[in-house]
Amino acid sequence: MDCRKVGGLIYTVRKEKKMTQSELAHLLNISDKTISKWERGLGCPDVSLLGELSNVLGVNIEQILLGNLDPNEQDKGNMVNVKFYVCQTCDNVMTSTGAAGLSCCGRTLEPLLPKPDNADHHITVLELEDDYFVTMAHEMSKDHYISFAAYCSYDRMMIIKLYPEQPAEVRFPKLSAGKLYAYCNQHGLWEYEQKELGSTFTPSEFVFSSYNTPHK
Repeated sequence: MDCRKVGGLIYTVRKEKKMTQSELAHLLNISDKTISKWERGLGCPDVSLLGELSNVLGVNIEQILLGNLDPNEQDKGNMVNVKFYVCQTCDNVMTSTGAAGLSCCGRTLEPLLPKPDNADHHITVLELEDDYFVTMAHEMSKDHYISFAAYCSYDRMMIIKLYPEQPAEVRFPKLSAGKLYAYCNQHGLWEYEQKELGSTFTPSEFVFSSYNTPHK
């Protein structure tokens, strides 16, 4: 660890949280002189304190060790380019519209990555009044099912959770042109892009572009 960088990070985040050295020291059950020593680069936190320091400051342990918080480029807010993350332990679903460091159940999550199209996964879209009725030709057993479907336009996103033994179908209100997504718990994330949502749909089948989780 570079104690000067680590100390600078602790100082910066402490100030962002409007905490005094004494307040931070009290939360860590150490002396404020120790905090002062860290922030002046005269020593580094003991390994046994890193977990609690991470929780108090809201900073990943890895970033504390590096002494660096690199900001992302400003998020332009385009929901069409949303990234999906799924925890393989608890099935927690998370999204981001830009670069993000996400974790769940103690594991770092990677965004679902694309793979070549697979004609075995299809979607049917029907226009019903002010909604799009989306059905997927997919089994919905306890071991193999569509976990969620999402509809993303430029400025908004809707996610509908699905569960085993219910039909693989959802209804989305009509939004501007965007993308439809469906996540299979075994074969990853599938995408269909519709550019002319203002036109009238007739029953038809579309093939998703296939996305899957990275191989470990």
